[in-house]
Amino acid sequence: MIIKNGRVFQEDKTFVKEDLYLENGKVVESPDQVSDKTEVDAEGLLVFPGLVDVHSHGAVGHDFSDGDMEGLKKILSYEYAHGITSYCPTSMTIDKEDLRRIFREMGSFSETENASGAPLAHVAGINMEGPFLDVSKKGAHRAECIMAPDVAFFRECNEACGNRIRLVTLAPNTEGAIEFTRELHDEVSISLGHSGADYDTAKEALEAGANHVTHLFNAMMPLGHRTPGLIGAAAEDDKCMAEMISDGIHVHESMVRAAFKLFPGRIVLISDSMRATGLEDGTYDLGGQQVTVNGKLATLADGTIAGSATNLYDCMRTAVSFGIPLGEAIAAATMNPARSIGIYDQVGSLTPGKRADVILADEELNLVRVIS
Repeated sequence: MIIKNGRVFQEDKTFVKEDLYLENGKVVESPDQVSDKTEVDAEGLLVFPGLVDVHSHGAVGHDFSDGDMEGLKKILSYEYAHGITSYCPTSMTIDKEDLRRIFREMGSFSETENASGAPLAHVAGINMEGPFLDVSKKGAHRAECIMAPDVAFFRECNEACGNRIRLVTLAPNTEGAIEFTRELHDEVSISLGHSGADYDTAKEALEAGANHVTHLFNAMMPLGHRTPGLIGAAAEDDKCMAEMISDGIHVHESMVRAAFKLFPGRIVLISDSMRATGLEDGTYDLGGQQVTVNGKLATLADGTIAGSATNLYDCMRTAVSFGIPLGEAIAAATMNPARSIGIYDQVGSLTPGKRADVILADEELNLVRVIS
């Protein structure tokens, strides 16, 4: 396939009007390498990589923690239709045996066995958000299922799913957290979050090998001028990537703009979506707890925000509406997340040799077509 006349996103975050060449599911350098000369006219359109969501629990009535692989395929179908072509299903803090079960199910999961025939987002890995959290910053996670960081349990879960865990959230102020980080940072990206950690503790965890922050600003101590906390420590570490939910609910637009300045080139936009995403307002379940959804807002009975009810593409558009430059917003939903979980050699840009996951959108970022 040849995508002609589009404004193609570059790795320097600019757009250049040029043709894009696709062959056997890969981006290639020249038309000579293309056997199928079918042309797609992208005149007036933006052409950029498929989005990479590294933190999402579910959508369209399904949740990864259900352990239902047919339900996961419906999530992946929804994600693909909304421009997300690489996806990390994300677990909640639930009973240990339930975690073992869902990771075992993922061990034999195949994206190709899709009875509906609908295209699916590619599973880029698994995000293990719990259970190694700080009870004081549990958010929508179940307190009774939170446990201290456990290297053996992590490795058991990772082995069960075929070593597909790419991210694990850790509260660095919990007992054994620094030792866990030192032991595992070469095996998985360790993300600091759901934590009341102070600056010194967070800095120690980063020096031990943590390189990621789970939903910046949410479920952590605020950035104070005398108590900079986890946010201050992570901002100073130029190797640390920081997730952020830019849905207009979780983080004020002023702080979205501030975050892109605090973490230049290191913001990873995520959806943190739950099963209500793509459905009507109502009452839903998240990790065994009842969640009420009203518009974009999803809350527990006590008012705690419980994930989001939007997808990554809409979060990216919202970031642009808040004044984030278009190239920076696209990079934060493509290049940066791919780098953060170690798959930038495969996806995240339209460089020859990478997977041909391509988005066509108009100047207002209305989604026109997904090609993969």
